[in-house]
Amino acid sequence: MHSQQMCMEGLLVALVAVGACTDWRERRIPNWLTGSLLVSGMVLSATSFRLVSPSQALAGAAVGLAVPLVLHILGGLAAGDVKLLCGIGAWVGPRTVMLVIAGAALAGLVLVIGQCLVERRMGVLMRNTGLLALSLINLPRLGLDHVVETGQKCQSASRPMPYALTVLVGTVMAVVVARVKSGGGLL
Repeated sequence: MHSQQMCMEGLLVALVAVGACTDWRERRIPNWLTGSLLVSGMVLSATSFRLVSPSQALAGAAVGLAVPLVLHILGGLAAGDVKLLCGIGAWVGPRTVMLVIAGAALAGLVLVIGQCLVERRMGVLMRNTGLLALSLINLPRLGLDHVVETGQKCQSASRPMPYALTVLVGTVMAVVVARVKSGGGLL
């Protein structure tokens, strides 16, 4: 069972890597990939190859959809990123997809800071971060449309990194955490 689980985790990472490569080249994640992730995660949950139970797969897909959807509505994520995380959630369940989301956020933070340092745009990043924070604090007074508009205007890097790349990093981090927690080690 242990090697079977590692194979499934490896397959998941490979599928997410395809999404990251496609996002890097084309700045989009194909629907066939995100749909395949969702369907295969749900189907696998009903087999002996599963990483999670069917109810966990459904909950994972829901969490993987709901949390990033809020960021999409605010203009922070593209629809393909939301669908990618939904599909990952179907494979790994709600807790682990939250680890993926957190890992992707951390990786994204590091990449944005690194890119802004290289492009000498740290001042722009700090200013935009302050503006976004103030907009969010004043959300009830300013309204959601104003916050979304502010977010869309506050681009700190000249060409943002494709988010699927950070989702890949978050997925690998979540798989490693799961391996360590289960006592399986890294290999």
